[in-house]
Amino acid sequence: MIPVVAIIGRPNTGKSTLFNVLVGKKISIVDEIAGVTRDRVTALVTWNERVFELMDTGGIGMVDVADIAEHVEKQIETALHVADVVVFLTDVRDGVLPLDRRVAGELRKLGRPVILAANKAETVALEAAALDFHALGFGEPIAISAQNRINTTVLLDAIVSGLPVRTVPEETESGPRVAIIGRRNSGKSTFLNAVVGQERVIVSEQPGTTRDSVDVRVRVEDRVLTLIDTAGVQRRSSAAGSLDYLAQHRTERSMRRAQAVLLLIDATEEVGELDKKAADYSLEHGKPTVLVVNKWDLAGDRATTSQYERYLRERLPMLNFSPIVFASAKTGEQVLSCLRLVDDLLRQSRERVGTGELNRVLREALETRSPRTKSKVAKLFYASQVGVEPPAFVLFVNDPDLFDPAYRRFLESRLRHAFPFPEVPIHLRLRGRKGD
Repeated sequence: MIPVVAIIGRPNTGKSTLFNVLVGKKISIVDEIAGVTRDRVTALVTWNERVFELMDTGGIGMVDVADIAEHVEKQIETALHVADVVVFLTDVRDGVLPLDRRVAGELRKLGRPVILAANKAETVALEAAALDFHALGFGEPIAISAQNRINTTVLLDAIVSGLPVRTVPEETESGPRVAIIGRRNSGKSTFLNAVVGQERVIVSEQPGTTRDSVDVRVRVEDRVLTLIDTAGVQRRSSAAGSLDYLAQHRTERSMRRAQAVLLLIDATEEVGELDKKAADYSLEHGKPTVLVVNKWDLAGDRATTSQYERYLRERLPMLNFSPIVFASAKTGEQVLSCLRLVDDLLRQSRERVGTGELNRVLREALETRSPRTKSKVAKLFYASQVGVEPPAFVLFVNDPDLFDPAYRRFLESRLRHAFPFPEVPIHLRLRGRKGD
C-alpha cells in the first residue's frame, strides 16, 4: 500500500497552493475565496525515492453558501483516518487562532504523526513569528512559503522521514485514466462513490458541487483504474465567476488527459446542448466513450431501452458508434458494467491492422460509393495506419477536397465494420498526391 499524507488546516491557509507545489503541477483550484477545495483531491508524489499519495482537503470550520460544510467536514474526517502522516498547515500572518487550537486538539486525539508548517513566511520577520506556533504542541514548526516555494523541499524531507517503512514494494500503478463527465447534477460523483464503495467525493443536490477534477485510484476486479470526477460541463457564457471558469478548464483538461470517457446522460432530463458539447469534445480528442444513461431507475415508463437508444442516437449522432449502458449510480445497477466496457474500448483503440487489408477495404468502399464532381473523380493511391489510441490513418489521395466530411464519416464507418475497433473514434488524415 502507498502511504497517505493529508494536508489539514482551517480555510485559506494555502493548502491547495502547497498541494500544487509539492505535486509539481496545478491540480487543485487556488483562489482567494476561502473554502474553494471541497473534495479530497489526491496525487502521487515521489521524493527521495519514496512514493506517497498526497491529499488536499477542505478547510476545517468552513462556512459554505451551498450548505455542504457538513459534507466537507466528513471528507476531512475520512482523510485523517486514512492518513499515515498529517501536514498541519497554519498561516503565520494570522498568528495562532482559536480554530488552529481546535484543529490541534483533534489531531492529538488521532495519534497520527503530525508535521506543523507555518505558511506565508516570506520574510525573516514572518519566519521568526512562526515560533509562536510552538504553542500548538507539535514541536518546532517549519516556516514555509508555498507561493514562493520557500522551504518546501525541507517540508518534503520531513514528510518522507515520517512515512511508515513498508515491508512490501509500494504500488505505483495508476491504471488507465477514465474521466467521468456530463452536465451538472447528472450523477457523476454518485457514480464514482458507487465504484469506490464509500463517499469518496461529495454528493449534493446542489448543482456544481464538484469544482476540482478529483483523481481516485481504485482496484476493481483485480485491475487498477484512475477515475477522474469532474465539474459539470457548462456553457462558456455561464462561467461568469473565476471559480466556474477554472472548474470548466479542469474538466476539459481532464478529458484530454484521460484515456477513456464515461459520458453520463441524465435519463430524467432532455438531451440538450451541453450533452452535445461534451460528446463533441470527446470525439474531437479521440476518446473511447461509454454513453451512460444514468438515473434509469427514475425514468419510469417514459420509454423502453430500445426507444431511448434510438432517441439518444438521434440526439448524439457524432457518437452513434459508442456503446450505451442504462445504469443507476444511486443503486449501483450496471456501474461495474461500464468499467468492463472501458477495458474493451481501450483494447479496441490499441488495435493495428495490416496495410494490405486496410487498402483493400478502402478501395472497396470507393467502388461502392465514390465522391466526385462533374470534372474530377476521387482516387485513393495508398493508406497506412500511423497511430493508435485512437486508431489513426493517413490516406494519400488525388484531391482531399473531394472527400467531404460526410464521405469521411462513411469511410470511418466502413473501417469500423471491417476491423476490430467498431466502438471507438477513428482519425483520418488525407494528403494530396499527384498520380495517374
